[in-house]
Amino acid sequence: MKSKAAEVFNQYAEDYDRWFDTLEGKVLFEMEVKAVRLLMKNLERPFLEIGVGTGKFAEELGIDFGIDPSSKVLGIAERRGIKVKKARGESLPFSDESFGAVFILFTLCFVEDPQTVLAETERVLKKGGGLIIGIINRESPWGQLYLKKKAEAHPIYTHARFYSINEVTKMIEKAGMEVGAYSSTLRQSPSEILHEESVYNHLVENAGFVCILARKHLEMTNDN
Repeated sequence: MKSKAAEVFNQYAEDYDRWFDTLEGKVLFEMEVKAVRLLMKNLERPFLEIGVGTGKFAEELGIDFGIDPSSKVLGIAERRGIKVKKARGESLPFSDESFGAVFILFTLCFVEDPQTVLAETERVLKKGGGLIIGIINRESPWGQLYLKKKAEAHPIYTHARFYSINEVTKMIEKAGMEVGAYSSTLRQSPSEILHEESVYNHLVENAGFVCILARKHLEMTNDN
């Protein structure tokens, strides 16, 4: 069954991709990429992005593979050189322990069952492999802005469910992975004239964009 979010991204694929070429899109994208890169240093290939979208982040970060339920965005990602498959994060079409790292960037808010997505992530990660999740922090001013957009029936964000850092951390741990590091950026207010700012190699509570690095355990536990 096709999700509402997939239908929306099929409809707005070109518009969504063009946003990255706007002044706002360029400034935000550069900061967000820097935040992800801070946590990538010791990750091993191959890389997979769940919710690869049009492949903008995958291309910039050197991610090998991407899945998405929207065929329109996958077409754009494929043109960027990403190896893509049409699939949902709740049912990944890959064998156990296939990837050294998995990326979920701005996607957790759109999936129907985030806990199942994280369980699938844990399954396809190699032992000791890394997961990087990038979220708009619901408890930040930017999170409140996107909640307002959702309430106003924005065509894309009306289908999103935004999370706090604590909620995502608990979901990661429930899936059997261990959080090891954070990076943060976007401390400026959404009401300011957008400008480039520092990226922090730690958790900043009021930051609008936060990345979380987690690891799959090297040894199986008694619960598995």
